[in-house]
Parts: sequence; C-alpha cells; structure tokens
Amino acid sequence: MFNQIRWQSGTALVTAFGIASSTVLPLVIFAPVSASPLPYQVSQLFPSQRRSQANGTRIPAGTVIPVKYEKAEKVIVTPQETSPLTLTVSKNVRSTSGTLLIPFGSQVEGELRPAEGGSQFVAKKLTLPNGTSYDLDASSEVVTRKETIRKGSSTSSILKGAAIGAAAAAIIAEIFGGIDLKEVLIGAGAGALGGILLGRKSTEVVVIYPDTDLSLTLNSPLTIR
Repeated sequence: MFNQIRWQSGTALVTAFGIASSTVLPLVIFAPVSASPLPYQVSQLFPSQRRSQANGTRIPAGTVIPVKYEKAEKVIVTPQETSPLTLTVSKNVRSTSGTLLIPFGSQVEGELRPAEGGSQFVAKKLTLPNGTSYDLDASSEVVTRKETIRKGSSTSSILKGAAIGAAAAAIIAEIFGGIDLKEVLIGAGAGALGGILLGRKSTEVVVIYPDTDLSLTLNSPLTIR
C-alpha cells in the first residue's frame, strides 16, 4: 500500500511506499524513469568454488555481484537515514568453469545505512528467479557523493529520475513546500521525522547511482543449493 503526493506545479509525482518498521524509512519516487535491462553477461571470474551434490556450490567471500535499481536512475537519502532498497542482479555471476552461480534478474533485499562519510548498501537476502531465497552477507562501498539542496536554488537536475528517502523527501518538502507533508509523514512515521523538519532552509543529501555505486562484495561465503 502506498500514498501518492504531487508537487503544486503538477510536474512530478511522488510515491511514498509503506514502511517496514519504525526505524527504517521508505523511499519516495520522484519522476521515475525506466531502466533498460542489461544483456546477459559473465561477471568477473572467481578463483575458487567448491561443488558437491550434498553441499551445493560455495561462492567465496570477495565475490562481486553486479546490481542495478530498476525503479529509478539514482537514489537520494540524508546521511543519517536508513532506507530499505531492493536491487536486481544485472549480470550472470559464473564460476571460472562457466557454471552459472547467480542468474541475471535475481533480487537482492537490503537497506541503505549511514556510514562514515556517506551511505552504504547492506544486503540481507538473495532471491533467485525460481523463488529460492538465501541469507546474504554482502555490502557495497561507502558512497560519499553529496549535494546541498537549499531554498532559492534549482533542484530539478538533482531530483529528476530519483528515488528519495522519506527523511530527505520530508526535509525537501519543508524547504520548498509543494508536497503534502502530512502524506509523507504518514508514510514515514511522524515521530521519526518531526524533530528534523523545523526551521530547515537547506539540507545535505547523499546521491547514489545504484548501477555503478552499489556493486556488492560478499563478506562471507554463500552456498547455493
């Protein structure tokens, strides 16, 4: 279930998705754009995989999983917020012998979290196209790319084609107006956001391009059965 919010100008549509918990804020989509699917490709080859009928295929720590975000070309959050995000595996992950380990189109569930100097995606679950799910211990590099949004400045280039974290969206709404702030607060939880809105004239946000910024590295081995 989600709420829809519109700028007063009527030129951009915002969609506030339901919240998973009181401490994790949802994303809000500003002028979403469609992403063209990438062709099937072999990702980097990995030095060692062990396979047996009983234990399945062991993918070692350090393996890189390329991902993309299909709902927007970039994601904007405040440096302090945690926001759930589901990514899509953008290329086939294969072993050195060519065995398919993780297919293109698999889903990775996790969240963007505050990290030193920016934000980092931390993965929690991998779901293959056949519906099989595995706990996943993987993370991206810390993204430190930041922009300052302030009243009186043009934000169209920053917000165009972006998914906005609920905290960032609420602050932007407070700075510029034009969004029904009650709707944003309903989606995010008034208690979580109320204290950060008053008197805001500008805000610093982290700008993330998932297709290039959020490649995941396994922190511990993953066994696919």
